[in-house]
Amino acid sequence: MTTTTVLEVTEPGIHPDMPEDVYHRDPVPGGSLSSSGARKLLETCPARFDYERRNPPPSRDEFDLGKAFHTKVLGTGAETVVCDFRDWKTKPAQEAKKAAYAAGKVPLLAHQAADVDAMTDAVRSHPIAGALLSKGDVEQSLFWTDDRTGIWRRARLDLLRTDAIVDLKSCESADGEHVAKAIARYGYHAQADFYLEGARALGLGELPFLFVFVEKRPPHLIHVVQLGPDELAAGRHLNNRAIDRFAECQRTGVWPGYADDITTISLPPYALRNLEY
Repeated sequence: MTTTTVLEVTEPGIHPDMPEDVYHRDPVPGGSLSSSGARKLLETCPARFDYERRNPPPSRDEFDLGKAFHTKVLGTGAETVVCDFRDWKTKPAQEAKKAAYAAGKVPLLAHQAADVDAMTDAVRSHPIAGALLSKGDVEQSLFWTDDRTGIWRRARLDLLRTDAIVDLKSCESADGEHVAKAIARYGYHAQADFYLEGARALGLGELPFLFVFVEKRPPHLIHVVQLGPDELAAGRHLNNRAIDRFAECQRTGVWPGYADDITTISLPPYALRNLEY
């Protein structure tokens, strides 16, 4: 049986075999909003968001270990290349890294590859995480239209089970307090609600959303968490703000910058707190 790669999406649905690069290029002709895009739209101005979606910034090596870890655990993703260098400081090492990126691969140093292997072993031996990640469909691309505004939305799920959506996160600390701060800082509560709305829109029903946090450093401790209704509601509020902003920009064709006139800027409180007048 042959699989046809979908290069353009014009109908709502789930695409199980869509390549990662096709998804990230946005195959919806008029443009669609992803969870990461929604968060970016709130972090900066529409003009910056629009420019970066049309001109994606180069990959940052700080994310390479996490990408390789996802590929190792989920069994799909960009190929990893292990480079035989102590670090990336030398010219040959930098050239090897650039060559890997140019080929669409993820470069790792040997000790980083060993960490990925150890993290993967930790996940597979964990009684909850191992069971969760042992079944389901990986890297599922969802496309749907927003009921409120009519804009196209999209999401790419790490793992879709019949009984849950599972998202894999590598982290420095999986301690509950650190995880809570990471969720708030990176908007993972908005991500969870965004994905759950996609699942509901495409007839998958009410599913729990589970995060599997895995520490990068030995012994690679694991924490499986889910968010309560208040946290998901907070994420939904953020998503709705981003959706409204995206819909307005699409409607008008105007993606404004920070300001169109002169503004008066106030210093943050800490800068004035200890000054004597």
